[in-house]
Amino acid sequence: MKEILKLTGISYEINSVPLFEQISASVQQGEIIGVIGKNGAGKSLLLQLICNQTAPSQGQIQMMQDVNIYMVEQETEAYDSGLPEPAEAALLEKWNVPARAFSQLSGGEKLKARLAKGFSSSSGLLLLDEPTNHLDQHSLEILQNQIKNYKGTIILVSHDRAFLDAAATKIWAIEGKKLIEHKGNYSSYMEVRKQRRLTQQRNYENQQNMIARIEAQMNELNAWSKKAHAQSTKIEGFKEYHRVKAKRTDAQIKSKQKRLEKELEKAKAEPVEAEYEVRFSIEHRKKAGKRFLEVSDVTKSYDGRTLFKNVNFTVLHGEKIAITGPNGSGKTTLLKVILGQEKAQGGSIWMSPSANVGYLTQEVFDLPLDKTPEQLFYKETFEARGNVQALMKHLGFTAAQWTEPIGKMSMGERVKCKLMAFILEEKDVLILDEPTNHLDLPSREQLEDTLAQYDGTLIIVSHDRYFLEKTTDIRLDISNGSVRKQWKESPAARDDIEELRLKLETERQEVLGKLSFMTPADKQYSELDQKFKELTEEIKKLK
Repeated sequence: MKEILKLTGISYEINSVPLFEQISASVQQGEIIGVIGKNGAGKSLLLQLICNQTAPSQGQIQMMQDVNIYMVEQETEAYDSGLPEPAEAALLEKWNVPARAFSQLSGGEKLKARLAKGFSSSSGLLLLDEPTNHLDQHSLEILQNQIKNYKGTIILVSHDRAFLDAAATKIWAIEGKKLIEHKGNYSSYMEVRKQRRLTQQRNYENQQNMIARIEAQMNELNAWSKKAHAQSTKIEGFKEYHRVKAKRTDAQIKSKQKRLEKELEKAKAEPVEAEYEVRFSIEHRKKAGKRFLEVSDVTKSYDGRTLFKNVNFTVLHGEKIAITGPNGSGKTTLLKVILGQEKAQGGSIWMSPSANVGYLTQEVFDLPLDKTPEQLFYKETFEARGNVQALMKHLGFTAAQWTEPIGKMSMGERVKCKLMAFILEEKDVLILDEPTNHLDLPSREQLEDTLAQYDGTLIIVSHDRYFLEKTTDIRLDISNGSVRKQWKESPAARDDIEELRLKLETERQEVLGKLSFMTPADKQYSELDQKFKELTEEIKKLK
């Protein structure tokens, strides 16, 4: 494979705070590179450096081949693709993106419109920043096929483990301001990382034991030296003998100390950096009464297209509701109608007037981007400000970000800023539209655990089935213009299915791990590739 791009000694600083320190990497033609790292690690920035949208503080990015670069950004407020070319039009149709103004498209449709432009550009290097956000399962499968069949090279940022396992042939992990290259998929990288950390910890512990031993020996030598000098001044008639002996002991001690100091200099093992953690909880005031929401005969249309018609359902206090459906079915619109932000064409909506509702939109541009967290979450007392700063630390922010404009933060960090409002204020109802978009894995897992323990009312729009399984009990499914209310299947049946699915997932990961170390020329490759496809189909049937 030809090398098409080379990064050498790249460093980057924001307000004198280093984000990258001397990172180097290479890109080979045809690779699909998955970029991983926590929120704010610099994943999107790395793509911007590669496509020359910004410049590094030091270091060099060299294009080794003459290739075009096209970047599909994580989010954009406005977009105008112009008249689509035939290849782009075919992809728009395949992805069911309607021919409407960009502002009237759903979150998933907006992303698919921009992805269609990117894939039809036939660029030698395609950069995709969080390409799975907002996508329903069908659209995600189309995306995976597009990536698999793409003729050029792809560098993509994602927090989706299953997607990275299926798509990536190489991983770039941004950890501790460094970039680690790994040939293989996400699961194989995490296994190598686990072994590397264990080895590093063993080396560090051995080093600490050696340092303790050397320091004990040096302390013993110093004690001998002091004793020899004391004797040389006390024993009458033999002072000269003991002075000579003390000097000889000093020479021996200094020689041994030099040898011991050289051993210490060789000890370079660093302690293992603690795993990145996110911790928070959401409290709520106990709510009296049974009903929170009642929707009666509600109909909503757009430009002559009916999204849903004669919808009826009730939400009781404490219920945990998932709103599901394909891209463009009207999930976000239903939330806006419920909250009175959009008008329905018919029917009525009653919401408990005493409900304290928190609404998380899927937008990342509706925050005051020029304000800092210090201004946005202003508190009168020192103690209250300290509580907010402690929460920011638990969410993975640095101390410097307290006075950093929100507009300079990553998309994941912006979502965390929005979540902070619900954590600081006790809401008894949370309405969350695609809350896991942009969040890194530790933040997603903490959000899952927090919402699973939340006693208030939850209404969540998401395409993340695992997330919904952990946090909700009831589903409102929007399909073919209607909304159906469904309860979870019995725990026994669900447990049996889940056990089988997890068993198949484990087997599929093992196959993927083996494939990641092979090429199509290897004897077992075809057999394992076929096995992977069969396992994937079985897992799909269980979902």
